[in-house]
Amino acid sequence: MVRDRDATRRGKPVTMKLISAGETAANTNMSVEAGEDLVRIGEMAKKYGVTLRTLRFYEDKGLLNPQRDGSTRLYTRRDKARLKLILLGRKVGFSLRDVKQMMDLYDPTGSNTKQLKLALDKSEKQLARLQKQRALIDDAINELSGSMSAVRQMLSERSAPQASAAN
Repeated sequence: MVRDRDATRRGKPVTMKLISAGETAANTNMSVEAGEDLVRIGEMAKKYGVTLRTLRFYEDKGLLNPQRDGSTRLYTRRDKARLKLILLGRKVGFSLRDVKQMMDLYDPTGSNTKQLKLALDKSEKQLARLQKQRALIDDAINELSGSMSAVRQMLSERSAPQASAAN
């Protein structure tokens, strides 16, 4: 047993039990053995190729809600599924606000019709934006390729007279 000196100074004697590292690990594993696969923040970041800062940011924005064991974040299967959806949404160009709107409509006991309609509506709009961007990129590629061909032609014309003058 150890006394908390600060508490004693405040006039409140407090005792705390010291727990060995082995006991702490055993207590942490009990929650995992109880049925749910809990993953620490480092494992979660590595598995999904994101930074610890990204996971904390998503938590701050209300997109993820890991369990806490002291200061340790423990991610559930639900958090893993939500992170996959966040990353998919970001990959196809949705804002985090859009992703959150769609995920927040999920009801595990309902038909989720409202969620599905919103997801389809946002997806159709995003697809139109991406197709427009693709057309603009294709135009830019064609313009750049044409310019590069013209520059190559000019270089070859200017190199040819110099080569013949050297002979």
